[in-house]
Amino acid sequence: MKTRPSSPEPEGEVSDSERFLFGGRLRYDYNFDDHEQTMLKVGFLTIARQIPGMLRTALRLAWQADRTALVAVAVAELGRALATAFGLLATNRALASLFAVGSADRLLQAALPAVLAVGGASAVSAVLRTVSQWAGGRLEPKTERAATVAYLRRAARVELAALEEPDFSRMLESARFGTAAVRRLISQSIAVLTALLGLVAAGGVLLSLDPVLLPMLVLIAAPKGWGAVRSARRRYGSVMAWLQHHRAASLLAQLITQPHSAAEVRVHAIGPFILGHYTAMAEASEQEQNRLAAATAVTSLLASVLSGLAAAATFALLGWLVHDGHMALAVAGTAVVGIRTGAADITSLVGTVNNLYEEALFVADLERLQREAERRAIPTGGTALPERPDVITLEDVAFTYPGRSTPALSGITLTIPRGRVVALVGDNGSGKTTLAKVLTGLYPPATGRMLWDGVDATAADRDQLFASVAVLEQGFQQWPFTLRANVLIGRPEHGDDPTLLKRAADHADLHPIVEAQDNGWDTLAARGFKGGVQLSGGQWQRIGMARAHHRATTTGPGGRPAHLVIADEPTSALDPKAEIAAFARVRELADRGQAVILITHRLAATADADLIYVLHEGLLAEHGTHAELMADPAGRYRASYLLQARQYATGIPHQRDATTTAGVEPA
Repeated sequence: MKTRPSSPEPEGEVSDSERFLFGGRLRYDYNFDDHEQTMLKVGFLTIARQIPGMLRTALRLAWQADRTALVAVAVAELGRALATAFGLLATNRALASLFAVGSADRLLQAALPAVLAVGGASAVSAVLRTVSQWAGGRLEPKTERAATVAYLRRAARVELAALEEPDFSRMLESARFGTAAVRRLISQSIAVLTALLGLVAAGGVLLSLDPVLLPMLVLIAAPKGWGAVRSARRRYGSVMAWLQHHRAASLLAQLITQPHSAAEVRVHAIGPFILGHYTAMAEASEQEQNRLAAATAVTSLLASVLSGLAAAATFALLGWLVHDGHMALAVAGTAVVGIRTGAADITSLVGTVNNLYEEALFVADLERLQREAERRAIPTGGTALPERPDVITLEDVAFTYPGRSTPALSGITLTIPRGRVVALVGDNGSGKTTLAKVLTGLYPPATGRMLWDGVDATAADRDQLFASVAVLEQGFQQWPFTLRANVLIGRPEHGDDPTLLKRAADHADLHPIVEAQDNGWDTLAARGFKGGVQLSGGQWQRIGMARAHHRATTTGPGGRPAHLVIADEPTSALDPKAEIAAFARVRELADRGQAVILITHRLAATADADLIYVLHEGLLAEHGTHAELMADPAGRYRASYLLQARQYATGIPHQRDATTTAGVEPA
């Protein structure tokens, strides 16, 4: 069997391996991926026209982060430009003194002040460069931190429904790259500012000495600028070509080395198959990078030749002007220094502008996300909610997920009394978890009302609603923190309180799990880190129960207690004995006067619920007590309950007696 695929196709094409494994190019489904080809679609002049806008963005972000550092950078860079101009003028004076008529001693003495001025300008420029680097080094991390904190604050506050929208989720991921791009935007903006001011300084001095010198600067710098633009764009296009192969090859490398795929890689002997395709795509990356190196070398050589020819023509022109007396020798010497300085600034400016534009694309994503997040943010303030309502009522509640036409809930009307266990049952996809998220305030209902003793919770202070709810979901978050933090994060505002920690651990019978760990409560529940451990599903379930109990039995912000407790499949990973104990603890919460919502497929547990609601395809199909629902011979609940009961009605096999003959059971 052939495991090694054919050689990859030429540059820019999709290789056979990529087409077979991925159906084409492997691209991320995030907004930032849209920027991969942007630089190839716009010209350098288009990018250059946007420099003022990009610099304004960087200026605004830097001003918000650290005004002192920003002012220091601006003053230092402006000072460096002035020092460059002053140094060129001093160079001209020094050369004029040296090229004058007279004895060597007298000429050197006459040139000494100008030479000292050149040295002083160079020293001042070096000091100002250090100041700029210091201020920029202080400004960049502050700007990134401010942007990251603002991004995370907005992301943590958007409605849950927004996070579940594919377009918003893509935007959120792309904006994450914008936080790092902010830092690079600042550094690139400083580099652009440095090159621009240096170019202006050199060009201004040359123009003041003789107007003909400025075209000479352009003549020499233009080939270098062209070479820099061409090399930068070719490098960018090449990176986009080999990045595709590298991305796909990296994915294959992960599949070979990660534990979740290790068993099948070995049992089915998939390793050689994946390795063959990995090798082909890695070779494609190498070929593209080799092609880039050769093309860059050719472009660099051509640019150097053209620049050299331009320099020869310029120096010939300068020699002719000096020979015919149209230009002083000192001015010609200064022109050589100025042209070299300006050409270097142009080359630096071209490469920096390309980088600046690319970073600005990601920063624009970040700013767009901030606007969208503000629009989709959970509102603050609202009507005050009662802390211990006698009843929570839903009236004709409906909810539809974004992008879907079929409602997940429709016309739901029910009541949840205080101090009672209310069970929600139904098939998968019937709307149980969606209804729980409406009750917690995560999903505001599209129509209908949710009332807490007559107070409309949809118009209430959402933070008060969140503080009044404790949730234990089937897929609850397994935080990569210590065992202690995983429990106490249920009410993080209480901090590290040993009394509360013990009470929560007692409730979930968590102490044996903690005592079995070498580091006890300080054990890191995250495999892959030093000292970290991997917990079983049942162990995590106990941690989740302890966390939920900690939240349910302590007060939240403003002293508000948790009134509504939602347990969504709280025993799915527990053994039978622990499961029975867990349901008993759920009943204890109701006995404390809290309203408890129990979502479970294990209908033996619902028999003890005070009230049962049966959902079917987003509709409320039945409701009542266990006895009432079992009395309906055509009811959905009764049919499901009896179906589960029959699974256990198999009887207990008799033990064989020692005297029993083979194949004969005792009577």
